[in-house]
Amino acid sequence: MDKYIFDESNGLWYELQGDYYIPCLILSEDETQPIGLWGQLHRAYLMEHKHLIYTTMLLEGTLNRYLADINQQAEQMFHRLIKEMAAKQGVTETLKAERPWEWIGLMNNIQACAREVVNNELIYA
Repeated sequence: MDKYIFDESNGLWYELQGDYYIPCLILSEDETQPIGLWGQLHRAYLMEHKHLIYTTMLLEGTLNRYLADINQQAEQMFHRLIKEMAAKQGVTETLKAERPWEWIGLMNNIQACAREVVNNELIYA
């Protein structure tokens, strides 16, 4: 049996490992970028609940680029939501200087709400 074979139907090379041929998959330079926390959460969701999509994207080599994009979108949405919620609730730098403990409590609540929105809209959707 040959050590390497090429499958013309899908364009992949396979390497003999024991009795099985395993696809030779190599990440391109685009695929080695870090995916961040939001991307990792979405990857775990895809692996558990959308396994076919996860596997297809992994084999096509588009998974990491997609996860990095989701991570970037989630980061932008998270920071935008925090700014909007803080402005709407009157959480200002003046409050931070005058009553820091109250400011911390309000900001923690705002961050938790923003995290929930990002998770529902992007990560687990």
